[in-house]
This record gives sequence, C-alpha cells and structure tokens, in this order.
Amino acid sequence: MEAFITFLSGAANYIIPAIIVAILTYAIARRVKVYEDFVEGAKEGFTIAVRIIPYLVAILVAIGMFRASGAMDYLVAGLKPILGAIGFPPENLPMALMRPLSGSGSLGLLSDLVNEYGVDSLFTKIGATMFGSTETTFYVLAVYFGSVGIRRTRHAVAAGLLADLAGALSAVFFCKLLFG
Repeated sequence: MEAFITFLSGAANYIIPAIIVAILTYAIARRVKVYEDFVEGAKEGFTIAVRIIPYLVAILVAIGMFRASGAMDYLVAGLKPILGAIGFPPENLPMALMRPLSGSGSLGLLSDLVNEYGVDSLFTKIGATMFGSTETTFYVLAVYFGSVGIRRTRHAVAAGLLADLAGALSAVFFCKLLFG
C-alpha cells in the first residue's frame, strides 16, 4: 500500500504537464494554429471577465452586508436548538449558508474555524469537507448565467441548493462517522 501511495505521489507531479503535452501534440498533428487560437481564446476570456464584473460585485457586496450586519449571528443563534436536535453542529451553519453564496466568504469562515477550534477539531473537519463537497451555487448562477444572458434559472437554483444541502448534510454525517 505504501508503494502505491509513493507511486501516486510521484505520478501526480507529471499529470498536468503530460496533459498539456498531449493536447499540444494532438493540436499540432491536426495542423491547428495553437498560438493564434490560444490568443483568440484569451481575448474571449477577457471579454467575458469584463462582462461578469457587475454580477461579481453585486454578489460580493450582498454577502459583505449580510455578514457585517450581524444577521448571520442572529440566524445561527435562532437555529441552534433545531440544529442540536438533528445533530448538525451550529458552529458549521455559517459555512453551510455561506458556501452557496461565495467561495471566498466560505474560505474565510473555514479559516475562522481553523483559528478558533484548531485543525484537528471535528468542526474544522466538517467545515473543510463541506467546503470541498458543495458549490458556490448563487455565484455560479449569477456570474455564468448572467454573462450569457440566461434569465430563467428556477430549476438550476433548486437543483444547486438541493445538491448543496446534500453535500452539507453528508459532510456532517461522514465526518461524525469517521472522526467523531
């Protein structure tokens, strides 16, 4: 088993370079103008980045206002008895609520968990697992759907939030099962 882990660790250093070489080799074999197409793609990426800036600013301001107003603290305090009854640690509720909104905001909350409880605490492990197993749903919808003009996101919102709920609950369940 240790030899296999050593092999994977060594192979991991070469995966990305190997993929890049394979793509370049394939493109050259197909006579694709690699550099010109790369520059064209970079131009399109820059144009898209400029178009999504208003959506990005709006979502970041809303998140900042929610945290700065103290609304997050009131929400956690109000839901603490219910969360305790179902086994969901109230310390992880801010992460579960923030993760669908913002990756950087949830990363800040994860850093707060690490600083407050330590890296080996159950709360931190749940938060880290939640961070890795959920998505920034509203950010993705606002930025990507907004940049291409999609306005009807009803089913995407429901599916994304349901997946986030499943990820958060699974993080709590499996971390308690494995570490708790």
